[in-house]
Parts: sequence; C-alpha cells; structure tokens
Amino acid sequence: MHGRPRKAPKPEDSAALAAKSQKLRSLQSQFLSFHHGCTYSKEALETSAKLLEINPENYTAWNYRKLAVEHNVNECGTDPDSIKSIFDEELRVVENALRQNFKSYGAWHHRKWVLSKGHSSMNRELMLLDVFQKLDSRNFHAWNYRRFVTTLMNRSLEDELKYTENMIEINFSNYSAWHNRSILLSKQLKEKDKGLSFQDVLSKEYNFVRDALFTDPDDQSGWFYHLWLLEQTIQCEAPLLLSSWPANGADLIISGNGCIHAATGLLSGLPIDLKRFPLILYFNQSVEGIDSSTVNVEAEIYSNKDLTWKPLSPRNSCTSRVWVAYTDLSGIDLSSLSPQRIRVRLGHCAGIMSSNGFHLNKPVNIEYSIAGKYIEIEPSERQENEIFSWTDDDSYNSGELDESSPIALYMQAVEDNHEAAASGWHIDIVTEEINHFRDLLTIADCKIGKLTLARLLIARDGMISPLRNKMAHSEEVLDLYRDLIKLDPPHSKFYKDQSSLVLLQQLISSRKALLKYCFSYKGFKSSQSVDSLVCLRLNNLSLSRVGSFEKLLWVQFLDLSDNELHSIEGLEALQLLSCLNLRNNKIASFSALEPLRSLKSLRALNISYNEIGSHPVDTRRYLFTSPISHSGDISWKRDEDLPDGVSMENYWEAFIVFKDLDLVQMDIAGNPVADEKFQSFLVKISPALKWLDGQNLH
Repeated sequence: MHGRPRKAPKPEDSAALAAKSQKLRSLQSQFLSFHHGCTYSKEALETSAKLLEINPENYTAWNYRKLAVEHNVNECGTDPDSIKSIFDEELRVVENALRQNFKSYGAWHHRKWVLSKGHSSMNRELMLLDVFQKLDSRNFHAWNYRRFVTTLMNRSLEDELKYTENMIEINFSNYSAWHNRSILLSKQLKEKDKGLSFQDVLSKEYNFVRDALFTDPDDQSGWFYHLWLLEQTIQCEAPLLLSSWPANGADLIISGNGCIHAATGLLSGLPIDLKRFPLILYFNQSVEGIDSSTVNVEAEIYSNKDLTWKPLSPRNSCTSRVWVAYTDLSGIDLSSLSPQRIRVRLGHCAGIMSSNGFHLNKPVNIEYSIAGKYIEIEPSERQENEIFSWTDDDSYNSGELDESSPIALYMQAVEDNHEAAASGWHIDIVTEEINHFRDLLTIADCKIGKLTLARLLIARDGMISPLRNKMAHSEEVLDLYRDLIKLDPPHSKFYKDQSSLVLLQQLISSRKALLKYCFSYKGFKSSQSVDSLVCLRLNNLSLSRVGSFEKLLWVQFLDLSDNELHSIEGLEALQLLSCLNLRNNKIASFSALEPLRSLKSLRALNISYNEIGSHPVDTRRYLFTSPISHSGDISWKRDEDLPDGVSMENYWEAFIVFKDLDLVQMDIAGNPVADEKFQSFLVKISPALKWLDGQNLH
C-alpha cells in the first residue's frame, strides 16, 4: 500500500505477533468484564488504557472511557483541580494511542470530546499539533483537528491562512494544506462585513497556486486547488431558467389524435398522451420549491391549482434541474378550440432555491398559445399500426435552414432567454489563466495541464453565455481531449465522455448547426404532413455521453444509433420523446436505461446490438447515479403468469424499466440477453407491444 512492498514475516516477527495477540485477548477479556459490570476503578481505567495503547481502533473502549469520565467527574463534585486532572489523564491516554496509530479515528474523536468539555489548554493543543504535523504534514486527521481547535479558540482566519501558506511553502505537495486553505477562504469570503473583494482574493490565490504548478507540473496537489478556484470563479450563485417547453412565443396546434403542430407546420409525427400534456422547466442547476405557489400558470382551459410539479431526478430527490407538470387535455374538444393564451410566471416570489441556498431572483415570464385542429384519420391508417423504420431511405435532409420552422423558432426562444452569465472580471481572470496554461504546455507536455486548459476553455465559452455561445474554443478542446486519450489510457473513458459532451454542444450550438441533423421522416404512409415529420439524427458520431438536453426539449424522434453510449443519463428531460434509436451502442445493462422510466410518451424503442446481458452479474450497476435496485417496485401485479421457464429474478431490472411504458415497437436483437425466454417475457409485461424485432406479434 502507498508504494510500500509487502515483506514476508520472519520467524521472530511471527512469535512477537503471537505474543501480542495473546496479550490483547487477555486485556480485552478483562476490559469487557469491567465494562459490563460498570466498574470505573483505577485498575479498570488502567486496563482500558493499556488496551487502547495496543489497539487504538477499539471504539468500545473509547466509549467506556467517556462513561468513566462522566462518572468520576460526578464523584469529584465541584473540585476544579480534580476535574482537570481527570481530563488531563484522558489527553495523555489519547497521546499514547496516537503514537501507536497517528490516523486513529477513535483517538481523534475522543480528544475532540475531551476538549469540548472546556477543561483543557488550547495553546497546548496547538503546540502538540505542531509536533504531529512535523512528523506527517499531510495527515488529514491532524488538519481536521486543527480546524476544530482554532474554532474553539476563535483564532482569526488571517492567522490560519498565514499558517497554511507557510506549510505549503515548506512543501507545496501538501494536499491537506491546500484543502484547508480552500475551507478557510470559503469562510472568509462569506464574511461580507470585512469588505473583502472577491476579485482581489481570487486573483491573489491564482498567482499563489500558479507558482506551485509551474515549479512542478506533475504534482497534483496544487492542481486540485486550482480546480476549486475555477469552480469559485465560474459558479453562478442564483439559479437560472435555461429553457422551457412549450417555449416562450410558441403557437401550438394540437389535433384530435394528439399530434402537435405549430403555426408554421407539423412539429412532430407521433401523437402524445393528451392526459399528460407536459409543461417542462429546465434550470442551470438543481432547484427545489417548484409548486403551484411559486410557479403561476394562467390559463382558461385548466387551473393552476390542478398542476402537480414533479422533479425529474434519478435520485428520487426533491431537487432537480428539470421539473415537469402534466395537464389533462383529453376532455377538451380540440376540433373547435380557439387559440388559448397560456402565461407562466416564476421568480416573482421567494421559494425556488438552489441546493446552495440561493433563490431564483430573476423573474421569468413565458407565454405561448394552444389551439385545436380537426384531423380525420381512418382507423386502418393509424400510425401506431405501422412499423417505424430508421433506414436512410425513410428520411431526408434538404440542408436548408428554414427560419420559420418550429425548431428554428424554438431555438430562437431559447437563445433569446439569456444574457451573459458572468461579469467582466470573471471572464478576465479565466482568460488570463488560459494564456498562462497555454504557455505552460509549450514547455511541458503535462496531462493535467491539458485537462485544466480544456476546463478553462469550456468555462470561458459558458461564461460568455450559457446558450448563445458559439463554442469558440470547441476544436481546441477536442484536440486536448484527443491528446489526453493517448497520453493517459487508464482514464481514456473519462476523456471520451467529456469530449462527447463538447462535440454535442458544438453540433447543436446554434439553429443553423442543429438543422443539419434534423431530417424529415417519410416512413408513415398515413401521415398527413409527411414532409414535416422531424427526426433528430445524431447517429454515427462516436458519442459516449449525451447532454445539452435544454436545447432538445422539443424532440420526439431521436436517433442515437451507431455511437459508443454506455449511459443515457439526462434523457428523462425529453418528455415528448416517442421514438428512440439506441442501436449498436455499448449499453451493458438495463440499469443504464433507467431514464426511460420517465418517458411515458415513448412508443418505439430500438436497443438492438448493445451489450445488455453480457455480464451474468452486473457489477457496474452501482456506478450509475441511482441504481434501480434501490428505487424500483418489482412486484408482479398482472393476473397472467409468466411463460414457462421464465423467472422474474432473471429479468427484474428489465421489468422495472419497461413495466409502465406503453411501447408499441421494440428491437432487442443482438444483445446477449435477447433469447426466446426474454422475448416471451417482454411480450407478457408489455401488452401494447405490436412489433418485436421487426415481427408483427398480432
């Protein structure tokens, strides 16, 4: 461990270890006898002290000594000298234990307990810490204890910052000192009454840590502190609404079969459930407090009090970046519904708050209209009776940007929703850091320097504006990640994921860029407006992660086939999604498909030729944000029994993902799990399923 090779024990070492074990067992037996008998005599305390000197990790012995101290203090009455001697003895016992194991949690916690009683000298504790930290300057237990002691002493933050600075100058590889500095600065910056300039503090800290980085670029301690500084520089304290659906200014027309139109043409092809017509709010960070009191929806066709807001969070948390409320339009006669103006107001009163405690302080007004339209479709021609095909022959891209198209209008509404995300001095600091690290990389081929430069470039583009930026540095960032994949193969998957997110941002960074990947679908013979059915095709791009969902809330047809996806986290935001193609990716388990549980409008799903079932036990299940094993209901509530030879125990994850979806079409061929038993299982739990692997089930 820690680069220390194991050595085979010598015969004399084995004999000494056996003797130590025998002594430990004897002391343990004596101690437990005293403990069970509530005996707190001098002999009993000496026995526990000897036991802790040999084994400082014995939590029962530390708790026994707490009981003994309280008992003996009560016996002493009000004699201050006797009480002080009791606590001094406890400090001595802790010191002996720490000499045996400087990293004993139990010993440090017991010492904190003793000091909290207020009978010990704090100055002596600082002197003792100086001794300990000279022996091991990076021991995080000692640093944590130092913060505890200085808080009790009311020692100034300035003095502690100076001490930390001195420790870093002695050894700038002292990660614990850098970490302590970040904690102290966070406290200092919150003391606004001292008139500290956030800009001046950050500039000074960047200069300080840069000296360490340029001295030894391969030492990681300073880099972690630099990353923390960057987070402080770019963080947006107050939450912001990035986008919504329907977007501000949208004029929607809904036909009787549930298809969504726009004033300029058909927006999508498959109908949505009119009982669950969504209103989606997408924020730049997780927020809580979204309800009918903080979000006011003014409409004649439904009441604000009837809306129930739900966080789309894989953690089953009350906070989320994405919130949705469903309205029931099924009882409305859409054939004669005149345009209805819907007004959504939020941020006009307190209540919407980020996890950092900051409130949404910028009022937001969203206004759109909904109208009805009569479309007559013969039952034999209904689209759900047709198979959805993802072949190139069924779609085309004219390559022309139609500024009046619904997608273009949606993107315009999203882009108009935002201004610059940061003030000038924030951008200046990041720009200065970019220039410094470009200089560093000309003299040192440092992988962590490349990663930091990539983060700085992404941060600067995001600070100009969260949505309107044109990804000015995307090519440079992608080149840096390509270099990192070659330089650091053990972390290549991480770099690939980050590169994929940047690439996707680049591809949909503007209306013109996005329209290149929007295809008109012509596969439904019964479609009323074939030329306008829009499919977003992001296939064959080598993506391993997907993001930027705030710009894709309008999507109903999504093709992500022939990529390298291992996760679809975040896809739950696309509440209109009806058809999803994940063919030929690297999805290895049904756990990775958990976001599908929130997509109640999903009708066609292609997950063929992935790696689902390739591992008998999915050991990667717990790498995901919220394992479905922790949140799913696996009770079988259908009247029918499972097919012969099929056990729920083998497919419970698939059951949790698909049980509440009304899938009409599904493709699973090419996965190790896709045998006849699993196919029969899917048919049983999905009564609406009509097409499986291209075969008509009816």
